[in-house]
Amino acid sequence: MEENQNNETQVTHIEKSLRKIAELVKQKGREILTQFPITPPQFVALQWLHEYGDMTIGELSNKMYLACSTTTDLVDRMEKNELVERVKDTTDRRVVRIHLLEKGATIIGQVIQKRQDYLSDVLKHLSSEEVNILEKNLSHLYEEMKRD
Repeated sequence: MEENQNNETQVTHIEKSLRKIAELVKQKGREILTQFPITPPQFVALQWLHEYGDMTIGELSNKMYLACSTTTDLVDRMEKNELVERVKDTTDRRVVRIHLLEKGATIIGQVIQKRQDYLSDVLKHLSSEEVNILEKNLSHLYEEMKRD
């Protein structure tokens, strides 16, 4: 009984810590984005395209949890700013994919680097052993969460 109680308390604390960390990363990410010519939703879209390659509007909408019409407007603005382009699928001409252009890839790379610089500054306050344990445990947690 006591072990179960401790586990519930730990789960509560872990969830709260993860939520707070996510919020701080999001806030810092938005601060960083003010130095770049993209909005937070554009950053998210560019990040998905950078990580997974070309996608249809529907696929990108699903990843971002947005309506297709909202994603279409987002892509229109990004295309106008030469961050992405629409390209016809080579195997099915009816399918249009969103392709990340060099300007978009450069911006996303710079933003991610600034985010990593921020995290590096924070991690300087931990020992190398603590950083190694943190990395290992976060990776393990992520793999467990992906299995569900």
